[in-house]
Amino acid sequence: MAAVRASGRRSINKNALAKEEKEHFRAINEQPVDDITLEFFYQPHTISLLTLCIIGLLYVAFMRNDVSSDDNIWTGLCCMIFIFIIISVLAFPNGPFTRPHPAIWRIVFGLSVLYFMLLVFLLFQNPHDARVILGWLYHDLKNGTPDEKEYAVNCSDISWGRLYEHVDFFAFSHFFGWALKALLIRHYGILWTISILWEVTEAAFVHLLPNFAECWWDALVLDVLVCNGFGIYLGMLVCQKLEMRTYYWESIKDIHSTTGKIRRAVLQFTPSSWTHVRWLDPNSSYMRVLAVGILVVIWQVAELNLFFLKHIFMIPPAHPVNVIRTVLIALVSAPAIRQYYMYVTDTQCKRVGTQCWVFCAITLTEAIVCVKFGMDLFKKTVMMWLLFWLGVQLLGSLACVYSCALFAKRNEHKMNADWMDSDSTSRTTPVHQNYSAHNVQSNSAETSEGNSTPQETGSLSRSPLHHRVKSNVTNGSL
Repeated sequence: MAAVRASGRRSINKNALAKEEKEHFRAINEQPVDDITLEFFYQPHTISLLTLCIIGLLYVAFMRNDVSSDDNIWTGLCCMIFIFIIISVLAFPNGPFTRPHPAIWRIVFGLSVLYFMLLVFLLFQNPHDARVILGWLYHDLKNGTPDEKEYAVNCSDISWGRLYEHVDFFAFSHFFGWALKALLIRHYGILWTISILWEVTEAAFVHLLPNFAECWWDALVLDVLVCNGFGIYLGMLVCQKLEMRTYYWESIKDIHSTTGKIRRAVLQFTPSSWTHVRWLDPNSSYMRVLAVGILVVIWQVAELNLFFLKHIFMIPPAHPVNVIRTVLIALVSAPAIRQYYMYVTDTQCKRVGTQCWVFCAITLTEAIVCVKFGMDLFKKTVMMWLLFWLGVQLLGSLACVYSCALFAKRNEHKMNADWMDSDSTSRTTPVHQNYSAHNVQSNSAETSEGNSTPQETGSLSRSPLHHRVKSNVTNGSL
């Protein structure tokens, strides 16, 4: 009987643990919305959507002119994509985000699945048929030519006029792109690792992609220091400001002024809360360091795919195909990175989220597409450079990430030593008491998604102790 009771307890504990893990995975894969005030926008409306879809299909099927075969195929594809997006809103998970609305992130997930399916379909075509498909979608790509713009020309001419010529639309997009990366990753060490290793990537593949050839001052000064550096600084500054706010959301029903209602509606497009991330801490295991290193490598491959795709398929840099692909990957990467972060840092998370899985599938499938359709190009690969790139990516990412972990450990020991050496009375000063009260209030605000407008912290936000702790949290050392 004792053995039966022990077996029953183990079974109950196992079922309870499995249920807890399932609920934990649901929280990162399909985050629920708490404290709904406008219920109309969060109800399914399945019957209404079905009715509108059927009415729309009846109108398009019987009221349009179906003489042109190209128009018929194009209209059918557009309607198919539209219906798939509707199904995405109804059936797909929204991931870890709920702002501005879960339906937005379900649509993003649906578009990522569509793009993945398109890549799989493209794998079974030959180069000629792939060019015909691109030419059918965009007529200006029928007779496309590779981008032959050269950047490594007359590098000895370093003047203000020459520098001003390089400050174009792509430079600003480069800057804001790195600001977005900082908002997603939120760690100086990982960001600078990606930035420096990307310059190594350009040097390793310059014999295949001529556009990677740059002057030394263009690569080191304009790219790394100016665009990357200031973009990273701007993104991390925004993260620090968002971390120092107290989030208290007021229901739009309780706001009586028109200006207040408009302001609350606009703030719906901002985060409901903001928590600092800790990719690495003093107790990080080797598997965690390896997982963060894999993030750096996958990011490099995703960036490299864009340049190979536009070179192999001869797509101009400013073409809508490149813009759409870049915007889609940026939207998909936001929930994917969050889910990967939870998988790496949370011991209760036993599997990656669906959006992270699709993002990795897209990245690897793009690489396969590049190899298949660029076989003539990759035959020119210098194996020494390829092995050099692989070695630097693996060893460089692991070494930098491991150094960040050691720095976090040393910094924590230093802060603990400073606090232990301080006078016991200094720990009970009003500043420390205010910080403790604010820390409890911030933690409770970050774990809840309430209904109010965000308020800046009062006198505590100007506390030197608060600034020191927050700055360490922002750069990932805590």
